[in-house]
Amino acid sequence: MKTMKIVITGGPGTGKSSIIHELEAKGENCIHEISRQVTLEAQRDGIDQLFLEQPLLFSEKLLEGRLNQFKEASNSSANRIFLDRGLPDVVAYMDYFNTVYPEIFSATCEEHAYDKVFILPPWKEIYKSDNERYETYEEAVRISEYLYDTYKRFGYSPIEIPKSSVAERTKFILNQL
Repeated sequence: MKTMKIVITGGPGTGKSSIIHELEAKGENCIHEISRQVTLEAQRDGIDQLFLEQPLLFSEKLLEGRLNQFKEASNSSANRIFLDRGLPDVVAYMDYFNTVYPEIFSATCEEHAYDKVFILPPWKEIYKSDNERYETYEEAVRISEYLYDTYKRFGYSPIEIPKSSVAERTKFILNQL
């Protein structure tokens, strides 16, 4: 039996993590976002903002981590697994920041397909910045546009999640499966 791999994506501050936590509370299998982990590991190694100081290295670490998450989901015995962001997110961010990257990034996205992609639109009322989220709301809107375009470029039809409570957004996702 093949495990259904479902991506929850969207720009910064759109509520992805809250939905992932709600899905877990409902007994769903979830894999969490790794970019904060990559950032914190770099800070322990003395690099304050790896994403800003060495964007390609940061993206390579993200691609590797997300590929490992994809493989973990593929090897699972669960019926379905929700992932907080997918491989194309790495490419979308590099395109947004105009970072030159090797073909392996696109090839990895093409070779590892998800079953469904849900995308959260920018939502100013819930947007908050913090120590790891330094983008302005306007930048978050532009990143969202890149995410939409990148997922479409890799053959996905992202399903937009309506703006509503976490419970309602989670229910919307589950009803689409």
